[in-house]
Amino acid sequence: MTNRKFYPWFLVALLCIVGALNYLDRMTITTMRSSIVEAIPMTDAEFGLLTSVFLWVYGFASPFAGYLADRFNRSKVIIGSLFFWSLVTWLTSMATSFEQLLAARALMGISEACYIPAAMALIMDWHTGSTRSTATGIHVAGVMVGQSLGFIGGWLAEAHSWNHAFSIFGIVGIGYAFVLVFFLHDRKAEIKAGDLDTHQQEAQTDLREALKRLFGDTSFIMVLIIWGIAGAISWMVSGWLPTFYKERFNLSQTEAGIYSTAYFFPAMLVGVIGGGALADWWSKTNSRARMWLPAIGFLIAVPAVFVASYTMLLWVTVIGFLVYALTRPFIDANMMPILGMIADKRYLATGYGFLNLCSCVIGGIGIYIAGALRDEQVNLTLIFQLAALSMVVCALLLFRLKPKAKPIDE
Repeated sequence: MTNRKFYPWFLVALLCIVGALNYLDRMTITTMRSSIVEAIPMTDAEFGLLTSVFLWVYGFASPFAGYLADRFNRSKVIIGSLFFWSLVTWLTSMATSFEQLLAARALMGISEACYIPAAMALIMDWHTGSTRSTATGIHVAGVMVGQSLGFIGGWLAEAHSWNHAFSIFGIVGIGYAFVLVFFLHDRKAEIKAGDLDTHQQEAQTDLREALKRLFGDTSFIMVLIIWGIAGAISWMVSGWLPTFYKERFNLSQTEAGIYSTAYFFPAMLVGVIGGGALADWWSKTNSRARMWLPAIGFLIAVPAVFVASYTMLLWVTVIGFLVYALTRPFIDANMMPILGMIADKRYLATGYGFLNLCSCVIGGIGIYIAGALRDEQVNLTLIFQLAALSMVVCALLLFRLKPKAKPIDE
């Protein structure tokens, strides 16, 4: 399976499944809360800590996990990550105490942190030029599908037990890891051994040098800020949207859930894939297309969120947030290609690891600020408008970014 025209897309298909498993395994615990608490009594704070610990460990492990993918074989890091987090998922099914669950979530944070930076970098290795953003967008869509399938965990927990759900997901992941051994490989493996420049580059891969190269570049700092703010915006909107629908329009919990997910999720899928394809098409005539398209997407989303959060007409609110869901993911499809345009190509996975860390930290702060504002009786309309203004900041920073004189697309 090494055909140069076919394999890059076959690789994306393989990684879409891994990405879906990645988010399914991490999110499913939230959909089976009642079953877990019934079997292992714990407070709401302790249950929340299960997700918080995962997020903290995942975020802080991401830069080091990214460096592993830059320093060693990317495909082996991906396969190893899938195998170990699936093993941890299976072991989670045997937990009998809160402490064991907490330890399992921390281990899952470490093992899952190794996947995304390595996968994004491997896609960048195989997709050059006019397919890079499309390939990245399709992979992100696979991740979103996995996130949306979290309800399967709750269904299995009700039909059987919460242990049963974790056991099945773990076994599926372990089996798929063995399948990938035969099909997943680095592009470096196809480079002739006599290519001295390539070997010299690999020999120079060093963590201290990576930190110097990345953080010595103002553009990388700007990208960190953009990605962090974008993560906070996403958490603020998606996390509070069901509550907004319920309170603003006096809907039931089920109705609010339908309006905030059933319409929202398909639009995000279209946005992330379409945003990648459109950026690739535009990049043929504009070297900054992958930077400008997400900026334009943010600016389109700003008035949509303002109107959606202000109006008392349900259909206007639905349309407004659909526009946001369609244009906000443009940045998701193009962030790794943008990183490839401004960063040293030897440290793409390391750089994306730091992006993950920044997103987790700032995203967590965004969640806390939104909750604190709610405690002070601040209207959700104001919270959404604050998110809209934050998108303006992201857009301005994206317009200020400039690619290197010789971007790696060339």
